[in-house]
Amino acid sequence: MRFNRILLSSTLVVVALVIQVSVLARLHLPGAVPDLVLLTVLGLALVYGHVGGALVGFGAGLLTDLAPPADHAAGRYALVLAVIGYLAGLVKPENGRLKSATGPMAVVVVAAISTTLLYAGVGALVGDTAARHVGLPSLLFTAALYDLLLAPFVVPGIMALARRAENDPLAESSSAAKKSADISSGWLSSGTGLRIGNQRGGLGGLKVKAARARVARAGRIKGVKRL
Repeated sequence: MRFNRILLSSTLVVVALVIQVSVLARLHLPGAVPDLVLLTVLGLALVYGHVGGALVGFGAGLLTDLAPPADHAAGRYALVLAVIGYLAGLVKPENGRLKSATGPMAVVVVAAISTTLLYAGVGALVGDTAARHVGLPSLLFTAALYDLLLAPFVVPGIMALARRAENDPLAESSSAAKKSADISSGWLSSGTGLRIGNQRGGLGGLKVKAARARVARAGRIKGVKRL
């Protein structure tokens, strides 16, 4: 990943995690907690693609695993978000822009349900049965509902920031300089008739022109003598 992607992704994930832990988790809503980190990963994956989405998801999940109050094994949520980021990146729009809100909303609902199921499944493998006591159906419903209500205010903004960060000023200036050089060389070649190599205006053409000039000059001198 490029430096601007790493910097933007890290900043957005940290801000989303702080808001989720300090604000959303303290609302004590029934069922699941609105997953702002998940929405951030989805927004970045829809711009960066499956590889970038997997990397961002792993980093965001690992940071969530280590953030207090962490009550589960480290790496559990990192694995879940890495898979979700990869799958979300597979449905990335071709130009990175959304044509309608239907697709992203469907991605949010599927990601919210899949994240809850994967998290509960990984927990069951390591002996964590907390999801059974809370009630998995209510967790699935509330997770999808909260994330769906929050997504229109988060995902489009995340995608806009990611697309804007993709416009690298150094790359643009290099491309502009190359284009200017191509235009200049084309103008010179078309305006002066100079070409490279054995084409018209090359070294051979210059020699031929010089020989013709000498012959013409010699003819003019002989004509003067005949007069």
